[in-house]
Amino acid sequence: MTDKILLYYKFQPVADPDAVRLWQRDLCEGLGLTGRIIVSPHGINGTVGGDIRACKTYAKKTREYFHGMEFKWSEGSAADFPKLSVKAREEIVAFGAPDELRVDEHGVVGGGAYLTPQQVNELVAANPEAVLFDGRNAREAEIGRFKGAVVPDVETTHDFIAELDSGKYDWMKDKPVISYCTGGIRCEVLSSLMVNRGFKEVYQLDGGIVRYGEQFGNSGLWEGSLYVFDDRMHTEFGAPDDPDYVQLGHCVHCGAPTNQFYNCANEPACRRQYLSCEACREANPYCKECAER
Repeated sequence: MTDKILLYYKFQPVADPDAVRLWQRDLCEGLGLTGRIIVSPHGINGTVGGDIRACKTYAKKTREYFHGMEFKWSEGSAADFPKLSVKAREEIVAFGAPDELRVDEHGVVGGGAYLTPQQVNELVAANPEAVLFDGRNAREAEIGRFKGAVVPDVETTHDFIAELDSGKYDWMKDKPVISYCTGGIRCEVLSSLMVNRGFKEVYQLDGGIVRYGEQFGNSGLWEGSLYVFDDRMHTEFGAPDDPDYVQLGHCVHCGAPTNQFYNCANEPACRRQYLSCEACREANPYCKECAER
């Protein structure tokens, strides 16, 4: 038996998100898949893992409602997810702007133009003023990001609107801006929010970092590892001993190279994830802030 992980999203109007939630839950339970799925009036966003045959059946059945949805296949299994979670919410990505986002049968209305990984390379090479803009949480960028990228100081996706409205990035409004995120979904929303706020030339990396890494590995503009939202915590696009691989993550306590995130042991008071080497984790299972108190 071979297990796989499916990553996917689709922006399209959903008349009854709760009915779709119940259908998705029953479908996954029947196929033995675990993972996380969010349904909203704007569409669906999910990551599920399990037997490859079950994943194929799931993809086929889900496409019957979400026509044309693309699935990204990744190494992993149902064991990477402790349980199945299927929820109906106002947004499939929690930017806190459900009334600002517009979606039709073609997807997000008014978002940035799509660029393939190759087109990203070409635009950056041709225009030194092009800005790569990280659409993820700042924590994710600690272990991997595009060369020279602007990384907003945000802890959650909910922080982006205040960050954009702060004026910090007004200097980018007349430059080509390429937004990027893990699989492309956050950029769909973020690029439309940027267009709405007067950014004149906005693009988004089609398929996100995942598709870029699949094409270029460690030989392109990407540096480091990719943060992922399951028990793996991170993944690489090539062997860590690849001479083109750039190590970005370091232990917050001793500075040793590491890509491993841990939850601070000071729970529930602290919800931080932090980078640590194994030795420091055993000696001091706290984030830097809690350890220094």
